Amino acid sequence: MALVIVAVLLCTAIPAMGGMLARHRLVTAQIELVAALQHARGAAIIGRRRMLFCPSANGAQCTDDTHWENGWAIGRYRSTNADQLEGAPSQVHGGYRQLIITSTAGRKRIRFQPDGTTGGSNVTFVLCRPEHAEGALAVTVSNMGRVAGKVPGDDEASRCAAGG
Repeated sequence: MALVIVAVLLCTAIPAMGGMLARHRLVTAQIELVAALQHARGAAIIGRRRMLFCPSANGAQCTDDTHWENGWAIGRYRSTNADQLEGAPSQVHGGYRQLIITSTAGRKRIRFQPDGTTGGSNVTFVLCRPEHAEGALAVTVSNMGRVAGKVPGDDEASRCAAGG
């Protein structure tokens, strides 16, 4: 009888645990993205140099994409070639499985200036699970360089869940 009760409890608990783990992956990814963006901004301000935050699948070169789930890199860049890192990156992230991370259309890189600003317009990153708009999260970077986590709008979450 005890085994039957344990089996029933496990059958009801396992699906709930899957949802909880998926939510934990999203929250962790949002926290890591915020920390990486703040690191890049801080490095620009403290080092008084331009820093580039870009999507990177191999950790050495920036990709020309608005998808960030395969990883990203942070490093210096020159004003003459603002699309690629100068030398080895100072920080690399390997990416996430089972998540989609997209940035605002057209924003494929974040360029932090020595004063911490990014110039241009604000950028929003939306994080979600494929085909699951519910529970999506977002990170915004203002043109002043401020980084904040938030909940995305329904349309942003739906676009993300559909693959970007």
